[in-house]
Amino acid sequence: MKTVALPRKTRYRGRERVQWAFTFAAAAYNLVRMRKLLAESA
Repeated sequence: MKTVALPRKTRYRGRERVQWAFTFAAAAYNLVRMRKLLAESA
């Protein structure tokens, strides 16, 4: 996921902002994965 959704280094400082950025990237990555999985099963 690091190469797909997140930059190599975070642009934010502080645990809360970094955690938010990671959660957002993980959710976006999961949506892309779901779309691909649903297309394969159909």
